[in-house]
Amino acid sequence: MRSPTHPFDARCAISDILCAVRNTLSARTLFAIALACLFVNVCAASAQQAPPPSLASPGLVIVLDPAHGGTDTGARGETSVEKDVVLQIARTVRTELERQGYRVVMTRNDDSYVSYDDRAAVANAHPEAVFISLHVSSTGTSGTARVYYHQLAAPIPPAPGTTAANAKSQAPPATGLTVWEEAQRPYSDASHRLADLIQSGLAQVFSGSPVTASGAAVRGLRSVAAPAVAIEVSSVSVSSADSLIATAAPLANAIAQAVGAFRQTSSSGAR
Repeated sequence: MRSPTHPFDARCAISDILCAVRNTLSARTLFAIALACLFVNVCAASAQQAPPPSLASPGLVIVLDPAHGGTDTGARGETSVEKDVVLQIARTVRTELERQGYRVVMTRNDDSYVSYDDRAAVANAHPEAVFISLHVSSTGTSGTARVYYHQLAAPIPPAPGTTAANAKSQAPPATGLTVWEEAQRPYSDASHRLADLIQSGLAQVFSGSPVTASGAAVRGLRSVAAPAVAIEVSSVSVSSADSLIATAAPLANAIAQAVGAFRQTSSSGAR
């Protein structure tokens, strides 16, 4: 039997102590790593659940409508095709608006044909939508931009001698449904106001542009049951499409500022 002071026993004792220390350190290290991983996962989950800061009303949706698409090319120039240019502009405008906190949807994300009614349906599906259709003109002074609101046709007056009671009795019964051709009528004033706000902003960055919007029979706006405008930049006859695509950033800023001002005036009771 060896003495406890034997060198071999001493080495064994030291080895046991080192093993115990190493095991303790390993356990502590693993525990610390596990805590760190748990902390990282919790932070990541919180970041995913936290909504991004928004400058707009939670329910507000800006519907961007790149005009034309598919077999409908729109205006054509030597170096540019309207359907392609407006899609690129819309993508950049969307990115910038989302960066500023707005929720944005597009009526098309690729080179596909979308009918007027299907475009309107995208906006009409959202209770708080603002519809903005993007176009490039075939003519006009390059570097300018114009905003249009839908100019409604005047209601047909009753026949001479028709009393109000007779007119009411001859009218079709109310169904509670909105006629597509008349969907924009209740929003005419709001669309006019939004168009003027955007046009005012564009006039400051696109020299030579008008300061007030124009009314026109814009088919793409007629069936939209929401404030709706069309923005047209000039023109497809430029020598390079790059100059048209470069309008996206100032367009986005003008839209964002105008929508913000529009929401303020609407909430204050403006009609």
